[in-house]
Amino acid sequence: MSEMFEKSIRTLELPTVLELLSHKAVSDAAKERSLQLRPVTDAAQVRQLLDETDAAKERLGLHGSPAFSGVKDVAVALNRADHGGMLNTRELLDIAGLLTASRRVSEYDSQRKGEPTVIDHLFSDLHTNRYLEEKIHGAILDEETIADTASSELAEIRRKMRLAAAKGRQILQRIIASPSYGKVLQEALITQRDGRFVVPVKAEYKGSLPGLVHDISSSGATLFVEPMGVVQANNELRELQAREEKEIDRILRQLSAECAAQRSNILWDYDLLVHLDMIFARAQLSYQMNGSRPEVRKHGGIVLRRARHPLLDPAKAVPITVELGEQFDTLVITGPNTGGKTVTLKTLGLLSLMAQCGLHIPADDGSAVPVFQRVLADVGDEQSIEQSLSTFSAHMSNTVQILQEADEHSLILFDELGAGTDPVEGAALAIAIIQHARSKGALTAATTHYAELKTFAMTTAGVENASCEFDVQTLRPTYRLLIGIPGKSNAFAISRRLGLDEAVIQAAKEQMDSDSIHFEDILTQLEEKRQRLEKAQTEADRLWRQREEDARKARTFREQMEKAKENARSKGESEARRIVRNAQQRSEEIFAELDALRKEQQRQADVQAVNDAKTSVRRHLKAAEEALHVREKVEEPDLASSRPFQVGDLAELPGVRTAATVVAVNGDGTLLLHSGKMKMTVKASQVRLIEGAAAQEKKKRQRTAAAAVPQLQLGARAASELDIRGYETLEAESVVENYIDSAVMAKLGTVTIIHGKGTGALRKAVHAILKRNRAVKSFRLGQYGEGEAGVTVVELK
Repeated sequence: MSEMFEKSIRTLELPTVLELLSHKAVSDAAKERSLQLRPVTDAAQVRQLLDETDAAKERLGLHGSPAFSGVKDVAVALNRADHGGMLNTRELLDIAGLLTASRRVSEYDSQRKGEPTVIDHLFSDLHTNRYLEEKIHGAILDEETIADTASSELAEIRRKMRLAAAKGRQILQRIIASPSYGKVLQEALITQRDGRFVVPVKAEYKGSLPGLVHDISSSGATLFVEPMGVVQANNELRELQAREEKEIDRILRQLSAECAAQRSNILWDYDLLVHLDMIFARAQLSYQMNGSRPEVRKHGGIVLRRARHPLLDPAKAVPITVELGEQFDTLVITGPNTGGKTVTLKTLGLLSLMAQCGLHIPADDGSAVPVFQRVLADVGDEQSIEQSLSTFSAHMSNTVQILQEADEHSLILFDELGAGTDPVEGAALAIAIIQHARSKGALTAATTHYAELKTFAMTTAGVENASCEFDVQTLRPTYRLLIGIPGKSNAFAISRRLGLDEAVIQAAKEQMDSDSIHFEDILTQLEEKRQRLEKAQTEADRLWRQREEDARKARTFREQMEKAKENARSKGESEARRIVRNAQQRSEEIFAELDALRKEQQRQADVQAVNDAKTSVRRHLKAAEEALHVREKVEEPDLASSRPFQVGDLAELPGVRTAATVVAVNGDGTLLLHSGKMKMTVKASQVRLIEGAAAQEKKKRQRTAAAAVPQLQLGARAASELDIRGYETLEAESVVENYIDSAVMAKLGTVTIIHGKGTGALRKAVHAILKRNRAVKSFRLGQYGEGEAGVTVVELK
């Protein structure tokens, strides 16, 4: 970097901006590096720096700033530890603080979610070492105190020290509490001299208390004596103190060695943390300045949209929009003093330098800056913010150096070019200097009061006029930059507004040549025309905004109408769907009612058939009973048997006419008989033995009857429901079992047994039958709409 470039950086006040940046940094190293920051001249590096600032600014907005407190330079201490030196407590605490900062910054990164950024690797490259961090903090409480827990040996030494000190103090306490020593002691207190416990003894009684004299008061009236009884305890305490110091040295050396082992990782983390500190400082400065990232160009011109000088009060600074290097390579800025010409030059140069330092610039989106190899400025401080003076020779010396270094990658800024000498010669010199800078390909901006430069800019391709607006009515500059319009000095108008006699003003005009007057008249006409065009443009902008607002309202109204139509359509469709849904629901209810009616009709038919069967059975039974009574009256049965009963014989109960099989002959002479599903025990004298052909005929009839029952049940009970309401428990058992058999043979999956609610005895009997029946897979009580506790739904295998 050349001396002129460095001087221009100071002239454009970049160091002042960098000082603001340093205030945002936390660590001393980051503050120092911020002050030493210089523009980067490689476009890729500038984009990298701006990417870092963007990423940090995004994180600041979402999560705040990482904690960089504790980031201190520990390189010297680590280098000494690496060579075997012992670090003191302050140095070790600094290292522990750096490790703590590294861990906290790493934890800060862990909470971020989103797209990867260019600074992610800086966080992931940190080497956290919580073990060493906690070990140092656990051993060193502060700069003056080593914890007892630093080692078991140190804890034991300090325990013995407390005991020894207590022992010595007890002896001394007895001495000062003893009445015999009351007149000997100057005061009844215990103090220390050279680390040993002593008591103050009056000089005249020094022989009354044997011991060692360690000190004498300035008046000589008091001797500080260590009694002989305390000497041994104090000696023991001194020995323990020496052991304590040795153990502390050992602990510090051990910690120093562990730090030395991690030297490279700690120093690496230190550099990363300082780098991150600077990046987040740039992001914080961007927030303070309300800055934005400019587009970085390798070639092309500079474009600043509503740019503000970063050192001016944001509430008072008037934004400017300026271009240079697109349609023209040279900008000549004219206008009255204090109108903002110098601020415009400095804004151009300073914002370019800030962008090349990786800083966001206080300008709106759409701004763009090329990467200059050098920004060279000769800004006379006579009209600068700092209000210092300069001379023509100083200006010319700077101009010579600028022209020597200028090339196609340079931005050149001249303030009051050619001023400080004869106006004619100064104007000619200024035009020649601008032409020479243009011949080297540099972008140039210059301020001037010379009318010749205004004419030069109007008549030369690639050179453009600009002016800082001045309100003659208020005699105040507006600080607005007008591109394409040359400025006026407004000396006559200002003088007239201040009350200068009109005759004097006219005499002054007569002193001017006709060309100058004509030129000023042209400028006045141009200014009036500009103002009319500006008013027209303002009105056109208002009408355009109004048209856009009307169009927006129309679009909004159309969208609302479309939305209303869509809502109405949706509402109609919803109503239609509701009607269809209700109709479907009603039809399903009707079908369900029809199914229920069909089932009820079937159940009533089954009940009627059962009742008819019951009536028929009862009728036949009654006829049989009547026939039996007639037979019993005619013929009295002969119960005498031709031989004793044996297992397997058929026996007949008198009056029943039903054969039963002898299952067992009991020891007491009784018989266990089995008939159908019934078993009974009777006396042998109460039954008659059936023998021969009669027995065979009886068995045949029983088999035929047994075979006929399932067939009858299959034909009559193969329905999905069985109603046994009104049945006795024993009667229902046979009916249910036969019904289950019939349903299995009919391949019914699910059947319903209607037993009613009542006392629940019939339901319990049915459930007991179902539990032991192997054809039943599961059963349950009915649900709402099925009959609830009055029915049992059975699922068959």
